Order: sequence, then structure tokens, then C-alpha cells
Amino acid sequence: MYPALGDRHAGAGKASGHYFHQDIWAARDIYRRNPDRHVDVGSSVAGFVAHLLCFREVEYVDLRELRTNVSGLNFRRGDLTSLPYPDASIESLSALHVVEHIGLGRYGDPVDPNGWRKAVAELQRVLKPGGVLYFSMPIGPERLEFDAHRVFSPSTITEAFDLLELSSFSVVDDRGDLVEHSGPRDVRGWYSCGLFRFTKPRAVSTRP
Repeated sequence: MYPALGDRHAGAGKASGHYFHQDIWAARDIYRRNPDRHVDVGSSVAGFVAHLLCFREVEYVDLRELRTNVSGLNFRRGDLTSLPYPDASIESLSALHVVEHIGLGRYGDPVDPNGWRKAVAELQRVLKPGGVLYFSMPIGPERLEFDAHRVFSPSTITEAFDLLELSSFSVVDDRGDLVEHSGPRDVRGWYSCGLFRFTKPRAVSTRP
């Protein structure tokens, strides 16, 4: 026997939360834009990357090993603080719920208080002029919850991406609901998720 007595009282599923909304938000825009090439760094393979694989090939970079024979998923092992790509070489790039972990050692990376800033610099470096970056992370009152993650104010993120322009911003609020086309200054939650769509201006240096 395999009793499953609670299922009859459960709902059909959960259509809310950070990962549910961020994955759809980014995948829909990438589908609409249809770039020649898309690179993802460290996002959920079973969530966001799987969404993309329904309609396109994906280059996926992660610090940890990934065994896969899935068609269209091209894995490349790499470190977000030192990406294996030349300057200004990627037209469409994503890192969803990733950078808040960098430098905390949680996933085997070195402990580095400036790790998240190095990751931001690398994302800016490899993005082509005219290219788009899909970026998300926890937002709220700034704090470090070692060794799980960091939480940032939206203004810290927009200021850190000083070579890019914020082209749209949405938020998954503390209830898990998506608030589209919000403003970074409007966020009032404790542990929300900021959805930042950045674009690199066509005339900009790849180095500060």
C-alpha cells in the first residue's frame, strides 16, 4: 500500500511565488524577442531553463557540474565572477535568483564579501551593446542571511549596474503575486523578488 490521504484536500497547485512568476516573465520576453543566442548563468534548470528549452536552444553556465543529454541544452562549466566569454559577446543573457548567493560559499564558491559585485561586473562586461539582461534577486530591507543569500534594496541593484539602463521593472510581492511595470521606489516588502530587465546602450565602454 501507499496511502496518500492528504491529496484529496489539497489544491491544484501553486501558481504564485518568486520562481513561478520570474520564470514566466523572462521566458515570455525571450520568446517575443527571439534572439539568435541566449546564455543563462546559474538559474533553475528544472524551472526557467526548462521553459526556454520548449522553444529554443540555451547555453547554460554553472559553477557545478551538470550531466545532461537534453537536446538544445548546451552546458558550460564556469564561474559567474569570471565568465568564460569575451567582452561584449552576448546579446541575450539571464541570471535569475543567482547573484544573491555569490561569495557566500553555499554552492562551493569561495567566500568573498565582494563576490556579488564581481558577478554584476561580469554580467555587464559580456553583454553586447544593444543586448538585454534578465536579472532577478530578493529585494527588501538590506541584509545578509548567511550563508543562504543576501537581500538588497532595488536602488542598490540599479546603481550597481552602472553601465546598463533599466528598461523595465516588475516585482513579485511578499504575497507571491506579480506586480507588473512597478517602480523600484514603490517596493515595500520584506522579502520580495525584483525582476529587472536591463539593456546595454549601443555606445558604451565594456570597462568602467
